[in-house]
Amino acid sequence: MPRPLRLLLLLLALNAVVMTPLAHADSDGERARAALERGEIRPLDAVLAAAKTAVPGDVVAVDLKRDDGRWLYKLRILGPDGRRRDVKIDAGSLKVIDDDDDD
Repeated sequence: MPRPLRLLLLLLALNAVVMTPLAHADSDGERARAALERGEIRPLDAVLAAAKTAVPGDVVAVDLKRDDGRWLYKLRILGPDGRRRDVKIDAGSLKVIDDDDDD
Protein backbone atom coordinates (compact mmCIF):
# COMPACT_ATOMS: atom_id res chain seq x y z
CA MET A 1 0.00 0.00 0.00
CA PRO A 2 1.45 3.43 -0.90
CA ARG A 3 2.73 5.47 2.04
CA PRO A 4 0.29 8.43 1.59
CA LEU A 5 -2.65 6.03 1.60
CA ARG A 6 -1.38 4.27 4.75
CA LEU A 7 -0.98 7.63 6.46
CA LEU A 8 -4.47 8.72 5.43
CA LEU A 9 -5.98 5.49 6.76
CA LEU A 10 -4.06 5.88 10.03
CA LEU A 11 -5.27 9.47 10.41
CA LEU A 12 -8.86 8.50 9.69
CA ALA A 13 -8.73 5.65 12.20
CA LEU A 14 -7.23 7.81 14.94
CA ASN A 15 -9.67 10.61 14.20
CA ALA A 16 -12.56 8.17 14.59
CA VAL A 17 -11.23 7.04 17.97
CA VAL A 18 -10.41 10.48 19.37
CA MET A 19 -13.23 12.55 17.90
CA THR A 20 -16.21 10.19 18.10
CA PRO A 21 -18.50 11.05 21.02
CA LEU A 22 -18.61 8.08 23.36
CA ALA A 23 -21.43 7.04 25.65
CA HIS A 24 -19.20 6.87 28.73
CA ALA A 25 -17.88 10.33 29.71
CA ASP A 26 -14.82 8.88 31.49
CA SER A 27 -13.55 7.00 28.43
CA ASP A 28 -10.01 7.63 27.15
CA GLY A 29 -11.32 8.89 23.82
CA GLU A 30 -13.61 11.45 25.43
CA ARG A 31 -10.89 12.64 27.80
CA ALA A 32 -8.45 12.94 24.90
CA ARG A 33 -10.94 14.94 22.85
CA ALA A 34 -11.59 17.25 25.79
CA ALA A 35 -7.82 17.67 26.32
CA LEU A 36 -7.43 18.64 22.66
CA GLU A 37 -10.25 21.17 22.94
CA ARG A 38 -8.63 22.65 26.10
CA GLY A 39 -5.27 22.90 24.33
CA GLU A 40 -3.57 20.40 26.66
CA ILE A 41 -2.52 18.20 23.74
CA ARG A 42 -1.52 18.98 20.19
CA PRO A 43 -3.34 17.59 17.15
CA LEU A 44 -2.12 14.45 15.46
CA ASP A 45 -0.75 16.19 12.37
CA ALA A 46 1.61 18.24 14.57
CA VAL A 47 2.69 15.08 16.40
CA LEU A 48 3.41 13.26 13.13
CA ALA A 49 5.47 16.21 11.89
CA ALA A 50 7.50 16.25 15.12
CA ALA A 51 8.04 12.49 14.92
CA LYS A 52 9.17 12.67 11.30
CA THR A 53 11.70 15.38 12.20
CA ALA A 54 13.08 13.33 15.10
CA VAL A 55 12.96 9.82 13.61
CA PRO A 56 12.82 9.17 9.87
CA GLY A 57 10.51 6.42 8.65
CA ASP A 58 6.87 5.43 8.37
CA VAL A 59 4.55 5.72 11.36
CA VAL A 60 2.77 2.37 11.61
CA ALA A 61 0.99 2.79 14.97
CA VAL A 62 -0.11 5.64 17.21
CA ASP A 63 -1.37 5.49 20.77
CA LEU A 64 -2.37 8.36 23.07
CA LYS A 65 -2.19 7.67 26.79
CA ARG A 66 -2.27 9.55 30.07
CA ASP A 67 0.87 8.66 32.05
CA ASP A 68 1.94 10.14 35.38
CA GLY A 69 -0.36 13.12 34.94
CA ARG A 70 0.64 13.99 31.38
CA TRP A 71 -0.51 12.98 27.92
CA LEU A 72 1.93 11.02 25.78
CA TYR A 73 1.76 9.93 22.17
CA LYS A 74 3.51 6.62 21.59
CA LEU A 75 4.40 6.01 17.97
CA ARG A 76 5.85 2.92 16.35
CA ILE A 77 8.02 3.92 13.41
CA LEU A 78 9.44 1.63 10.76
CA GLY A 79 12.72 3.15 9.67
CA PRO A 80 14.17 3.10 6.16
CA ASP A 81 16.62 0.46 7.44
CA GLY A 82 13.70 -1.84 8.38
CA ARG A 83 14.15 -1.37 12.15
CA ARG A 84 11.15 -0.67 14.35
CA ARG A 85 11.39 2.13 16.88
CA ASP A 86 9.05 3.17 19.66
CA VAL A 87 9.00 6.92 20.15
CA LYS A 88 7.23 8.69 23.01
CA ILE A 89 6.30 12.33 22.48
CA ASP A 90 4.89 14.70 25.07
CA ALA A 91 1.44 15.48 23.68
CA GLY A 92 1.51 19.10 24.87
CA SER A 93 5.02 20.22 24.01
CA LEU A 94 5.80 17.77 21.17
CA LYS A 95 9.14 17.05 22.84
CA VAL A 96 10.53 13.57 22.14
CA ILE A 97 10.99 12.03 25.57
CA ASP A 98 11.96 8.48 24.64
CA ASP A 99 13.24 6.78 21.52
CA ASP A 100 13.90 3.04 21.71
CA ASP A 101 14.97 0.56 19.07
CA ASP A 102 12.64 -2.43 19.06
CA ASP A 103 15.06 -4.77 17.37
